[in-house]
Amino acid sequence: MTVLREIAAGVHVLRHPVLDVNATLVVGGEAALVVDTLSTAGQARQLLAAVRRVTPLPLQVVNTHHHFDHCFGNMVFTADDCPIWSQEEAAALVGPALRDRAVSNHPDLATDLAAVTPTPATRLVRTAIDLDLGDRPVQLRHYGRGHSIGDLVALIPDADVLVAGDLIEESGPPQFGDAYPLDWPDTVAALMAALTQQTQVVPGHGAVVTRRFVAAQHEQLAALAWLIREGDADGAPPERVAAKSPFPQEITLPAVHRGYLHLNQP
Repeated sequence: MTVLREIAAGVHVLRHPVLDVNATLVVGGEAALVVDTLSTAGQARQLLAAVRRVTPLPLQVVNTHHHFDHCFGNMVFTADDCPIWSQEEAAALVGPALRDRAVSNHPDLATDLAAVTPTPATRLVRTAIDLDLGDRPVQLRHYGRGHSIGDLVALIPDADVLVAGDLIEESGPPQFGDAYPLDWPDTVAALMAALTQQTQVVPGHGAVVTRRFVAAQHEQLAALAWLIREGDADGAPPERVAAKSPFPQEITLPAVHRGYLHLNQP
């Protein structure tokens, strides 16, 4: 049975074994919010069943970004006419092409992914919006580009919890496939300004972390951004830059290529 774990009053996290991805439930007085909907219809149905064991309240959904493991379960939630929020540029990327890439890149999930109807958000956020769940505010914020073009975080102030999506990773290093490695440190710095020393941060993947963990990952991201800028200025091959990274070389190489590309755009 898929189970949500309560980490603060009315805030529950489901850590799904496939890809170690997190989904979060925030329960208010009049409505509840599900942050991220997992990878497939089957996973989303498990999530929805777990949510309904906690609360019967009307639901809303937030996608932290457009990657399949965070939004391909949307189709299950829209069956109940559930509004879905995401950053506007992220929503524009949810479509058949995204599904086709997911099928190609994840053969172990290919059959289930091929059956997904990509369902973009119906409510768009540019930089900020506040939701009211009935005596419980939730602040949605786009602090800038980082892991993707449209990263959105959810802050639950009265519980001192922040849901960070893949801007923060715990069970593995940050992923840079379509990231903005030069912007990412500033985005995390802005996110950190909303944290206290006691804030619980739900990463996109892995265990719930603290501000201290976020600060350490910010230092690594900033160090990588500096290496990319220095390497570009020196004309260094990407492989040489990646070898100096605080992250594994095979993970870093796409970041260096993307950083060089962004630095040299006309």
